[in-house]
Amino acid sequence: MNTRERDFWDDRSAPRIAPEHFNEIVATAADLAIVLDLKGTVQSLVVNPLNPTIGRLDHWQKRDIRDFLAEDSLSKLEKQLAAYREGEAPATDAIEVNHFDNANWEFPIRYTLHRTGDNDLILMLGRDLRPVAELQHRLVKAQLALEKDYENHRDYETRYRVVMESTRDPLVMVDASSGRITDMNSAAAQALGAEADALVGNLFGHEFDGMKRGELLDQMMASATSESRKQVRATTKRSGKELEIQVRLFRASGDKTLLCRLEGAGAQEVIGEELSEILSLLYREGSDAVVFTDPTGVIRNANEAFLNLTDVGQVGDIKGKSLGDFLARGSVDLKVMMDNASRHGAMPIYSTRLESAYGSQLSVEMSATHLEARHNGGFAFVLRDASRLEVVRDATPMAGAVSGEAMQNVMELVGSAPLKDIVSATTDVVEKMCIETAVGLTRNNRVAAAEMLGLSRQSLYVKLRKYGLLNKGGED
Repeated sequence: MNTRERDFWDDRSAPRIAPEHFNEIVATAADLAIVLDLKGTVQSLVVNPLNPTIGRLDHWQKRDIRDFLAEDSLSKLEKQLAAYREGEAPATDAIEVNHFDNANWEFPIRYTLHRTGDNDLILMLGRDLRPVAELQHRLVKAQLALEKDYENHRDYETRYRVVMESTRDPLVMVDASSGRITDMNSAAAQALGAEADALVGNLFGHEFDGMKRGELLDQMMASATSESRKQVRATTKRSGKELEIQVRLFRASGDKTLLCRLEGAGAQEVIGEELSEILSLLYREGSDAVVFTDPTGVIRNANEAFLNLTDVGQVGDIKGKSLGDFLARGSVDLKVMMDNASRHGAMPIYSTRLESAYGSQLSVEMSATHLEARHNGGFAFVLRDASRLEVVRDATPMAGAVSGEAMQNVMELVGSAPLKDIVSATTDVVEKMCIETAVGLTRNNRVAAAEMLGLSRQSLYVKLRKYGLLNKGGED
């Protein structure tokens, strides 16, 4: 190597740079070059023509540089000037300051300070830090955005997990291209007879018997893409359960995924549990009184609404008692309802009066259902307060309860018979209908029918002969 090539840098006597080129080199080597005296007055400055964003700073010359420095930057420059005034080497060779000018705009500059041939002058070569600051600002924004996206991802991931584990439906996520399980909830793992961690990543088709490689995936894809959405049936390998697979195809991040809902014996159990919970809530919180009895009418359980109707303190006070004890006509009402419910499965409506534990009575409408079970058979009664409806019914003409044919016969009497005879005929029609209803409800039990109608047994027999009903259904 020719050592003369290093002479340019090794020669300490004088640089081999022509004076007319020195200013150009300094101006382009730095974004801003300032010649500063030890008092802080700007003697001269040169702005890099390749960086026009700094603008024209000619008004800085012959002025104190402190007039153009931010307050937090003054101490940095003072330390440097104090060191040069005392002839000492500065603590640092570079400082970062913030400039502002009369236009009230700021820009950061990183200066390196250099001695000159004049002991009273210092050369400050500055590098504009705005591109670096902008890059840092973008980096910080990107970092904050990344952190926010990460928190959102964690938030959605948590919600997704909670929903998956809270739903009672067995759900499985299957990759549409490979047929492998990507995710599943605990209900699905239980339906397939294994732990979720052990199943994730496995081929979904391998969890079922009698399926060739790819056969189940083809069936599920066909089901998901067809308009009919026909269910796929398969039998699990571990538990031997026959399941129906309902499939929905969706795309996320460009990948196709099959959402599979498993239905079968396990699903029916889940549905049964859910229905049981809902019915239990209705029983406890419902407005209608509900009473469960054994086959003889003895109360097994009752809800809070029934306790409110009967003014009973707690359900333990009525357990073991007959429901007839709380009915105005006692065992007659109870027997009528139980006989009809046993014969037809249910008795939709029956009007009577309910007697509270302290003797007060209340009009109610009841329905009875016969519960056929091996161990807990009996009857379920639903009672509703009908006292308000009773007021309305009292104000409604009784003609509404009479058949159209009977009313037509009565109306034909108008003009041909006195009003007294017409009213008597109407009364006979209503009376006959009530007696027929009572006899039918009691299954021709004349004693019970008489008690239901508030008649003596002899009076009932008289009316039965009057209306030709005496031999209807035979004697009791």
